[in-house]
Amino acid sequence: MTIAVIDYGMGNLHSVAKALEHVTHENVIITRDPRRILGATRLVLPGQGAIRDCVGELERTELRGLVDDVLTRQAKPLLGICVGQQMLLERSEENGGVDCLGFFKGSVDKFPTDMRDEHDQRLKVPHMGWNLVEQNHDHPLWAGIDNNEHFYFVHSYYVNAADDAQVFGTTHYGNIGAHVAIGRDATFAVQFHPEKSSRAGLRLLENFVTWTP
Repeated sequence: MTIAVIDYGMGNLHSVAKALEHVTHENVIITRDPRRILGATRLVLPGQGAIRDCVGELERTELRGLVDDVLTRQAKPLLGICVGQQMLLERSEENGGVDCLGFFKGSVDKFPTDMRDEHDQRLKVPHMGWNLVEQNHDHPLWAGIDNNEHFYFVHSYYVNAADDAQVFGTTHYGNIGAHVAIGRDATFAVQFHPEKSSRAGLRLLENFVTWTP
């Protein structure tokens, strides 16, 4: 049994791999070898930085077709993290507009720069730090995690998914309800960083490595 962290040149690969090794005795590898990715039992799609660069590197390393195929065939569980979540939508506003993988219907939108909290204090963008995640629906990856648990975020853009049935977690920042956990079939994707989210994040990763969709 092998968990493959897909290495297309973007993302917090080693921190994600170390966190996975902490919660499982399964073999965890970081790889861009298509044979090893297809031979793995579970996949993690990380992402960090500008989405144009992430999508571009996925294409440059000739891994986009492989990821598309895994998503389409739902051959094995896949966890998207941060920009790895955003890339699964249809389009992002970032970098003047970028077409993404389109596995989930919806868009990736920019937080307004003039948002304020309930005390009329300006909110910072990027949204950085700990925030509550409301669980919209039950999901095996939420097992043992309290509703409105804290997770760690760093992002200026947020997912706005079209299908409420596929939204499993929402974080409220100003007047925005960001869809920070989405799922469909054997794919689950989160905006927050589980590898940086202490006990709750490790529990989500533990749930992922035992999840049988």
